[in-house]
Amino acid sequence: MTGQLRHMLRDDDVTHEEQKQILELGMKFRENRYYHRPFEGPQAVAVLFDKPSTRTRSSFATGVAELGGYPLVIDKSGSQLGRGEPVADTSRVLTRMTSAIVWRTFGQDRVEQMARYATVPVVNALTDEFHPCQILADLLTIAQFRGGVDALPGKTIAYFGDCANNMANSYLLGGAVAGMHVRVAGPYGYLPDPRIVADAERIAAQTGGSILVTTDPREAAKDADCIFTDTWVSMGEEAEYAVRSKPFWEYQVNDELMALAKPDALFQHCLPAYRGKEVTESVIDGPQSVVWDEAENRLHAQKALLTWLIGQQRGDDGLLS
Repeated sequence: MTGQLRHMLRDDDVTHEEQKQILELGMKFRENRYYHRPFEGPQAVAVLFDKPSTRTRSSFATGVAELGGYPLVIDKSGSQLGRGEPVADTSRVLTRMTSAIVWRTFGQDRVEQMARYATVPVVNALTDEFHPCQILADLLTIAQFRGGVDALPGKTIAYFGDCANNMANSYLLGGAVAGMHVRVAGPYGYLPDPRIVADAERIAAQTGGSILVTTDPREAAKDADCIFTDTWVSMGEEAEYAVRSKPFWEYQVNDELMALAKPDALFQHCLPAYRGKEVTESVIDGPQSVVWDEAENRLHAQKALLTWLIGQQRGDDGLLS
């Protein structure tokens, strides 16, 4: 196999079979955190942050170290990117010094430009449009509790709240790639971009999944295998919480909503969570909640993703053997 440079900028940058390979690797890393160490010697991975982070920072820094590499963590305030250096110039520099670039930033165009000029894999660690690393962790969590990666196709997942944000976009695309039945429910004015929905529907038609966008939370929750939500107010909008949260109360994940799903339905939240807002304490701290396993799985999923991307570049076909 000839090596090929691959990036993970949005959830549909991988096929169904490729996503399955990454998730299978993630399961192996869950079983053995040192299952595979793709970095030969002290190779660096640039981990850039334009936004605050707890889970992304800790999981990537820990994960790169466990893979045998060196996490070069750079905050916006400590880089020339924060002072206006062109993304292309930063990419040209980092690509000569690191084995991969991970970036948590704002516009999707920024991470796409980073990838355009890079000669190493670039990973979207969150943009305003997509959060593919989180969805890999969420799928890995379902696989962990519901029979493995092969059990994902045909499962029904339902997301509630702000459906115009990066999490809803990634659930639509990532769930469709997995062959799942994806439902998103939110109020008018906060529904997903029709272009993202069309992409998800096209993928679902190929993988055996389906897409439902609705304003009816009961319709989305009925017999779902997994319930998801996210904060109603995105990062940087906290001052507007009182106003922005008003349309979402109908979509709160509470005991009544969970009762509409399957009796053994899982609850997941990408965190941080606002108890009593998008989710009640009884749900997030209840027996169906797997949010702490979900948070841990960021580590395993991201290690798997980096390993897979590096394997693609090296032409390594034997990662799963």
